Amino acid sequence: MDSLISVVAPGVVFLVALYLLLLGGGALVRPETAKRFLGRLATTQRLHFTELGLRVVAGAAFVLSAPQMTWARSIAVFGWVLVGTSILLALIPWRYHQRFAAWAVPQAMQHVALVGVASLVGGFGLIVLLLLPRAVG
Repeated sequence: MDSLISVVAPGVVFLVALYLLLLGGGALVRPETAKRFLGRLATTQRLHFTELGLRVVAGAAFVLSAPQMTWARSIAVFGWVLVGTSILLALIPWRYHQRFAAWAVPQAMQHVALVGVASLVGGFGLIVLLLLPRAVG
């Protein structure tokens, strides 16, 4: 089981990096499409819980992959933050998340190029952290 986890968890982290790269590229090349995509998050109960489930899976993957990654402690903390905030969001009525997203996404999309660049940096950064041997902890 440990060997399966040691393959699956970094694979999920890689998928998160790929998501960030696609989001970043999309935000820079097709900003209106990126705005629509992000604007749909948390618009329905199903999307709310799908997003939270994906965040928990991603967070767990960060936690499980952290010991083999550079900056292990920071990666693990980030993973636990994802898991913890997802659990908190699952415990409150989903409409609060919907209202927050309806306010926050338009604010962020005023700076769609910055969101794109930050997503690209995050995606490339995750790939680098996956590929580098653990040197800093």
